[in-house]
Amino acid sequence: MKLKSLLASAFFVVGATVAHADNINVATNIANPPFEFQDGAGTLMGFEVDLLNLVGEKLGKTVEFQEMPFQSLFAAVQSSRSDIAIGSITITPKRLEAVSFTQPFYDANQCLTVASASGIEGVEGLEGKALAVITGTTGEMWANENEGKLKIGSVNRYDGNQDPMLDIATGRIDGLVHDCPIDAYYIKDKPQFAIVATIPTQEQFGLMLPKDSPLLEQVDGIISDLKKDGKLAELHKKWFGIDAAADSSTVTVQPIPGR
Repeated sequence: MKLKSLLASAFFVVGATVAHADNINVATNIANPPFEFQDGAGTLMGFEVDLLNLVGEKLGKTVEFQEMPFQSLFAAVQSSRSDIAIGSITITPKRLEAVSFTQPFYDANQCLTVASASGIEGVEGLEGKALAVITGTTGEMWANENEGKLKIGSVNRYDGNQDPMLDIATGRIDGLVHDCPIDAYYIKDKPQFAIVATIPTQEQFGLMLPKDSPLLEQVDGIISDLKKDGKLAELHKKWFGIDAAADSSTVTVQPIPGR
């Protein structure tokens, strides 16, 4: 009985591994347009969603997206519960100590978004004000570093960017420091909001994987191919409405970070 049980357990583990080999489990924070979000019918879409679907197609694997808050993406990847994480994740030296990233494919800065009628004209206007950031992001890092210098009244942490935007609209929060392309996309048809400052953090986004993942080289190679054949530039045009700069990481092939 013990031998049969052991064999059954072994078969189950092998079977699960084989099944997993046909899928790519992707952790994603879906409240992140235009990188990843759900439309009115609940369909997941966006720049990075399209990118992952192209990667899955090239690998011959089914992509399965798993929704979670931004700060949970790191634990999901570090524990290998997820093969890849997306969420406009900035590549940083500190993060590279615990996870791996593909080459970058998007360049970005942080922006300060406020209510159009707020009277705030830049980061110096945050003195005594309530500032929103998304937990675990470079926007939060910037706020932590500048809270005392700018005499920010309070730093308020959120899981996604929609709730702080609503709080700005109602006056509970005075501003949000967050990724420029995401907030520009969100407010493009909302004149009650305005971006009043660009903070030149010179960030680059990549796909995040477990440290030294066996998928890293394959996925990175596919990103190189998508840059060379213009597919990634087409996705940029589709989701951001403008052509990617000729010298941007969306177009130029770059090395795997940390190599």
